[in-house]
Amino acid sequence: MTFLKWLDENIESILLIMLSILTVVVVFTQVFMRYILDSSLVWSEELARYAFIWMIYIGVSYGVKRQAHISVDAVALLFKRKGKFILGLCANIAFLTFAVILTYFSFEVVVQVTRSSPALDIPMQWVYAAPMVGLMLTAIRVIQRMKIQIDIFKSGE
Repeated sequence: MTFLKWLDENIESILLIMLSILTVVVVFTQVFMRYILDSSLVWSEELARYAFIWMIYIGVSYGVKRQAHISVDAVALLFKRKGKFILGLCANIAFLTFAVILTYFSFEVVVQVTRSSPALDIPMQWVYAAPMVGLMLTAIRVIQRMKIQIDIFKSGE
């Protein structure tokens, strides 16, 4: 149970750090190879692009978890505690619906992709799975956020 709690608290952070390090190392190596050694790697740009795509979708989940996404709170300022709670809950339900629908359609795309990447020769399903995985994590984080919202509202804070 401790491992699952740790994983819940750290999965996005670890993935984002690993993908960031991978991207920086690959791009630095490519720049070094091209300008210092006058040679280049065929696969580096492709790997950096795919890592960046994964970072974007994992980052959406991380942003939900940390409540770091930009939001407009002008309407919420018009309401008292209960109105703010209902408005926040409606926003989270809309975001959850969006994430679930996109996860479903992303899955359909992943199932249909049959080709491999040109330089790395990896199945493109791995690349196309980024939105599916990221938005699935996002849906989980939105549900967690809604539970926290409900608990705070019930406690009267």
